[in-house]
Amino acid sequence: MGTQATHLVWDWNGTLLDDITAVVGATNAAFGEIGVEPITVERYRELYCVPIPLFYERMMGRLPTDTEWEAMDVVFHRVYTEHRVACALTEGVEELLREWGEAGRSQSLLSMYVHDELVPVVRGYGIESHFIRVDGRRGPSGGSKALSMERHLVALAGTAAPERTVVIGDAVDDAVAAAHVGARAVLYTGGSHSRASLETAGVPVVDTLAEAVEEAARLVG
Repeated sequence: MGTQATHLVWDWNGTLLDDITAVVGATNAAFGEIGVEPITVERYRELYCVPIPLFYERMMGRLPTDTEWEAMDVVFHRVYTEHRVACALTEGVEELLREWGEAGRSQSLLSMYVHDELVPVVRGYGIESHFIRVDGRRGPSGGSKALSMERHLVALAGTAAPERTVVIGDAVDDAVAAAHVGARAVLYTGGSHSRASLETAGVPVVDTLAEAVEEAARLVG
């Protein structure tokens, strides 16, 4: 498969996986550790940003201390893992992935979910075979996806040219990561951000993944 075909880089949490309720539940559990009141999904979407400590500052009115951050990170991942098992793929995902591949176009998955946990989780949902590469986070949590995106596309050199690549995700940071490597982005409203927040990225914003795929094809051809 050459680099002339459009390549999709899918995000995982909040995009292919409909896990926003698990994420917010884990966030509230983490903040409960230091006495911060819980927030709603809507409020989460209004405030969410990366790096994560800045998001926490928006919620707390101050940055967490190193000790607080470490404790909250442990609680978040423990509670998220407990709740994630009840989460389903976003509606229509299997069909979209299958149709994209059957059309002779490539796709991969890049997530900031820790790599060694991501791969078996994706496999467990039965969609791993649709991707030519699956990459998760290999460093500390809480940062931007930009450098991970750079490494991801370097690994796909010869298959996915940046100028023929579209990133589909649910966060402004997905658009930032795409721009970092010279790719395009389409953002989906079903995950971590409100539509108003996503629109600040200056890229197309859609309400369904089917629309995201259509827009990606239109952007790159």
